[in-house]
Amino acid sequence: MPLAIVVGGFFGDEGKGKIASYLAVADNPAIAVRCGSINAGHTVTYMGRTWRVRIIPSFFVNTRTKLMIAAGALIRLDILFKELSETDTRGRLFIDFNTGVIEEKHVEAERSDAFLVGEVGSTLQGVGFAMADRVLRRLRLAKDFEILKDVLIDVSLEVNKALDRNELVYIEGVQGTFLSLYHGTYPYVTSRDTTASAFASEVGVGPRRIDDVIVVFKSYVTRVGGGPLDNELSYEEAKKLGLIEVATVTGRIRRVAPFNINLAKRAIMLNSATQIALTKLDTLYPDVKCIKEWSKLPQHVRTWLENVESSLRTPITIISTGEDVVCTIDRRTELGLKR
Repeated sequence: MPLAIVVGGFFGDEGKGKIASYLAVADNPAIAVRCGSINAGHTVTYMGRTWRVRIIPSFFVNTRTKLMIAAGALIRLDILFKELSETDTRGRLFIDFNTGVIEEKHVEAERSDAFLVGEVGSTLQGVGFAMADRVLRRLRLAKDFEILKDVLIDVSLEVNKALDRNELVYIEGVQGTFLSLYHGTYPYVTSRDTTASAFASEVGVGPRRIDDVIVVFKSYVTRVGGGPLDNELSYEEAKKLGLIEVATVTGRIRRVAPFNINLAKRAIMLNSATQIALTKLDTLYPDVKCIKEWSKLPQHVRTWLENVESSLRTPITIISTGEDVVCTIDRRTELGLKR
């Protein structure tokens, strides 16, 4: 069975939580590992309930899946225990010994930084200052906290052993390609690389282990905070089109622009993407709400999707037509891409 990475293709907010939770139910993975930090929130809607998670993998909806936090991730203890309770995942969530821990001093330092507050538009969760402390080798790690001793595990070893047993493993990336510290719109970026290869490194798997990279694009582009956004719509234009959204972590209004083919092409290149998952199709085209079969999509919608697919030369395999996990079109079997 393969190792697959789910990665954001634009500036975050693409709907990775929806796609990850769908894959949890559809594919029944043995292990799911979350990367990144608490400045990224993933929304999961399943069986009439909605969760917003910043640490727990969105794959938690499958109670058979073992959940893990990567060595390269950053957590905050209060958020961790809150989410463990909300998702009822005690006993099946495990954290790498070397996972970094954000402390209150990091949050306070970030909120006092005028550049991050004003110019960059940081989420102000302490992530940047914690990453700086990690680079300087003074950040405390999960293994330094007695309260975490029962959930500590060697994530890299467990993942590689699972792959040796031919078990399915998913890595859940966070944010989006163009928030990457190296490949994004610097300085309007996050404090880490956010491409597929970086997430593999955070977990501790080599590039030859990766079978699939699923890049998630929203049917339009959104961005929170500062930085360029080509063809940005005014608030009035976005509201008229029904595209106004609120960020999961900060509660700020997201900036909006039409789908950007050039950005998508670059994201596919940077991530070596093998598949595309497209979300929020029902926001762009309300008449497709919760359609579950490709053949039942209106012709004008199929034409738009086919044009995108042709331009990007990468198959669109999963299409979200609503918030709930069940509102999904999965084309992998018909395209011969279901492993």
